[in-house]
Amino acid sequence: MDLNQYRMNWNYPTSMRVGVGRIAELAEACRLLGMRAPLLCTDPGLAALPMIDAALRQCRDAGLKAGLFSAIKGNPTSSNVMDGVAAFKAGGHDGVIAFGGGSALDAGKAIALMVGQDRPLWDFEDVGDNASRVKVSGMAPVVAVPTTAGTGSEVGRASVITDDAAHIKRIIFHARMLPALVILDPELTVGLPAKITAATGMDALSHSLEAFCSPLFHPMAEGIALEGMRLVQQYLPRAVAQGGDVEVRLQMLVASSMGATAFQRGLGAMHALAHPLGALYDAHHGLLNAVLMPYVLVANRAVIEPQMEKMARYLALPGGGFDAVLEWVLTLRSEVGIAHSLSDIGIDDARIEQVGRMAEVDPSAGTNPIAYTAAQYSALFEKALRGTL
Repeated sequence: MDLNQYRMNWNYPTSMRVGVGRIAELAEACRLLGMRAPLLCTDPGLAALPMIDAALRQCRDAGLKAGLFSAIKGNPTSSNVMDGVAAFKAGGHDGVIAFGGGSALDAGKAIALMVGQDRPLWDFEDVGDNASRVKVSGMAPVVAVPTTAGTGSEVGRASVITDDAAHIKRIIFHARMLPALVILDPELTVGLPAKITAATGMDALSHSLEAFCSPLFHPMAEGIALEGMRLVQQYLPRAVAQGGDVEVRLQMLVASSMGATAFQRGLGAMHALAHPLGALYDAHHGLLNAVLMPYVLVANRAVIEPQMEKMARYLALPGGGFDAVLEWVLTLRSEVGIAHSLSDIGIDDARIEQVGRMAEVDPSAGTNPIAYTAAQYSALFEKALRGTL
């Protein structure tokens, strides 16, 4: 197999270097963006691995004054972001390398935003015209290096950050938060455990699936979502079973980036519920979306049947229509080891009404095909909790 066929430079939705071994171009990428002293932002688990040492050594050998910040939780908090800002300023840094899974990428992008602002983080929450408050000249450039194939945050213009005080997730948005350069190197993902591969891969599917079901008019995003789902269909089971297959890992990285590109069209009830559940229970975001997926599909069925017909045809699902899509999702979840109910992953029923209220006002709820009330979100949450389809 000639993996060089996948070695490409893309310019959509940003500058992307795709292929095996492209991490060797990290220092050059930093220099292209004018960095002389990048701060590599990652999580504590990755910080202990040789790939981070190698990345820092590459930058330092190239004459860059590279630093490391790794105090980032699995669901990054506002405190993590501001601690990163402090580290950026203390080290005299001039750019960010956001390196890792969705948590590190989101935190790194938020740090790069906040280093030049004189307002608090929540003043830039994605509400109304808050993005106009950003002092763009103060933002630091970002190179994004994903090590999981799930969130697609490397091609996103936002960060999901947990408000420590209120225990809710907030979305920080600005168009210039899109990283200026992305490196998709599948060799960085081959060591990902099967369970994390499954959860992050299902997260990528949730992005494409919810974008595909969104009622907004955006044919380009709709087309990208379809192909993103086909890549997950073809490659996720193999990525879970054969984690060392570099080609499969590359295809899943692409599927992840495609999902996040597609959800410019919007998300929906999966994310509207996953965000409060992640904030309240500190649960893995991708796993939450994976568990919630069939329950949301069933709830939305009356409105999304035409889209499911198209999706079933594109994925060549036997039988066709909504039932074929639902059966495929359930089978895929089982094949890659995803639990069937939220109770199976440690979520309890103590906050059913609170979760419903939080989901109703979550930004993702605005593009769900059906506008649900807080009570309806609570009922949907309870079905996913009990495993009742």
